[in-house]
Amino acid sequence: MADLLRGDYKQSEYGKVILPFTVLRRLDCVLAPTKDKVLERKAKLAEQGVQNVDRLLKKAAEVDFYNTSKLDFQAAVRDQDNVANNLKSYIGGFSDNAREIFDAYEFPVQLAKLDGAGLTYQVASKFAEIDLSPEKVDNHDMGYAFEELIRRFSEISNETAGEHFTPREVIRLMVNLLLAPDEEDLTTPGVVKTVLDPACGTGGMLTAAEEFILEHNPQAKVVPHGQELNAESYAICKSDMLIKGENAANIKLGNSFSHDKHYGKTFDYLLANPPFGVEWKKVKDDVETEAKIGFAGRFGAGLPRINDGSLLFLQHMIHHMKKPEQGGSRLAIVFNGSPLFTGAAESGESKIRQWILENDWLEAIVALPDQLFYNTGISTYFWILTNRKDEAHRGKVILLDAREHWQKMRKSLGDKRKQIPDEAIAKLTELYGEALTAAEDPEHPMHEKVKVFSPRDFGYRRITVERPLKLRFEVTEEALAELEFAKPLAKYEGKDKLIEALRGLVGKPAAFRKVDFAKTLKETLVPLGKLPLAVDKAVWAAVSVSDPEGELQTDRKGDPLPDPDLRDNENVPLDEDINEYMAREVLPHVPDAWVDHDKIKVGYEIPFTRHFYKYVPPRPLEEIDAELRELEAEIQRLLSEVTE
Repeated sequence: MADLLRGDYKQSEYGKVILPFTVLRRLDCVLAPTKDKVLERKAKLAEQGVQNVDRLLKKAAEVDFYNTSKLDFQAAVRDQDNVANNLKSYIGGFSDNAREIFDAYEFPVQLAKLDGAGLTYQVASKFAEIDLSPEKVDNHDMGYAFEELIRRFSEISNETAGEHFTPREVIRLMVNLLLAPDEEDLTTPGVVKTVLDPACGTGGMLTAAEEFILEHNPQAKVVPHGQELNAESYAICKSDMLIKGENAANIKLGNSFSHDKHYGKTFDYLLANPPFGVEWKKVKDDVETEAKIGFAGRFGAGLPRINDGSLLFLQHMIHHMKKPEQGGSRLAIVFNGSPLFTGAAESGESKIRQWILENDWLEAIVALPDQLFYNTGISTYFWILTNRKDEAHRGKVILLDAREHWQKMRKSLGDKRKQIPDEAIAKLTELYGEALTAAEDPEHPMHEKVKVFSPRDFGYRRITVERPLKLRFEVTEEALAELEFAKPLAKYEGKDKLIEALRGLVGKPAAFRKVDFAKTLKETLVPLGKLPLAVDKAVWAAVSVSDPEGELQTDRKGDPLPDPDLRDNENVPLDEDINEYMAREVLPHVPDAWVDHDKIKVGYEIPFTRHFYKYVPPRPLEEIDAELRELEAEIQRLLSEVTE
């Protein structure tokens, strides 16, 4: 198909044609067995004067959509001279829930462009040759086809690394870890579970969650919900839901931050792989307005920096969790490393982490191998949260290192060079279930891959360590240069005379008492009279130099003033006494330091890699020297062969 479009379309635009044609052909093949039945039913209802026919026609079609056009795809293409008009007419016969999919694709616009290029018949006739009936291509394989098309066109159009699509094995592992602890509950006869993905893309995660539940209980009912910003991905996800007989109305188009299309609803399970590092500047006003109402809205915990909305997604999902008294919820989300530690103490990111940890919602963080995704090779993590922890998990956070559980792909797909094999998924799922035991038992084969912490272990106090201000006073060329460009002197009429007078003090010995230098300065500047306060401050700032041997500067109470240049910060664990920390870590090196208690801030971060870091000592120097000598000898041998 791309060969046909080449020249008339840019490579990045191929998907605008191929994707909607794929959906159209799939829907046509699904409806083919009941096409005549629907037309007959429509005619009878018209004779009877029935107005509200939507539900009745869906029942006749045996799926949640229908088409009342007398044309089908094959018939629309058969008339070579009127293919575009026929296809428009055919699409107009779809039920509203299917027709809006093609509106999202802006398909009529593409038909007009194809017609102008004389390509409509060639493209449509090629699709007419493809059999996409469920008997030929089941829903699972159709999902793979959609995913491959989306991935290919996203790579061609050179989209940002954050806009990627989730590989199936990653989805499978994520769903396993999210749902496996509830395996017993999921087998309850007649169980109904609702699932939400607020960045659902083509619906891969929703499909995987449904498959997991139905594998364990074929009689269960899964009700998937989703919201997607990208129109083409939304169209594919919604058409997939239609094809599988789900309520496609639960899939919404729009920005989850500014227009929560599932407002007021809560769900049993929530899962998402939102775009990494995507800014939320476009919806800034909406988000900030909602944040002002605190926890009555979704963003009461805090707002992250404008260039990364990852933690906004997490807050959005937490808002849609069921309350514990209603049965609670479980949540899984894919993040890059940034949400673990970005943001200083009391920043928006830190406050969000603090809110989650202090409520004891974080069950685990799982580190994944890098190079798993199609459009980015960065390291990624699963965050798994729940507001219904069992007794064993309360007050505990699991860190699980799965970074080495991968195999190399025979052929790379974009930036995806690694995959998680089925045996690794099974192994990691089992390990997750027994993580607490593995962490406590040094004999466990996976002991080193699991660590368990208290939520408070990730908290710290950011203390400001001050040291006394000690100054000497002297006039130097650097001081005069500073005064030359000082703002307070910009409009001072006596600026030149002042600098010229001070120049006479250059080279004079420094004073180590302020009172002595003040006397010298006063005598030097007598001809200028009393200086304006701002100018006087600028002069003193320029001639004051920090010096360990200088005079200690104090306030009116006699307390030492802090030296801004020597100011430092330390992170003290929440459960450690600050004075004990200072006595151990700071005072042995700087005995005159003290803590400014008015500047203490509380922060939370999760330094995952630090907890799994292993020190590897460098090789002995003797071994390195021996290797160098061998290499030198080899080089000499090769050079001698060349000269001979």
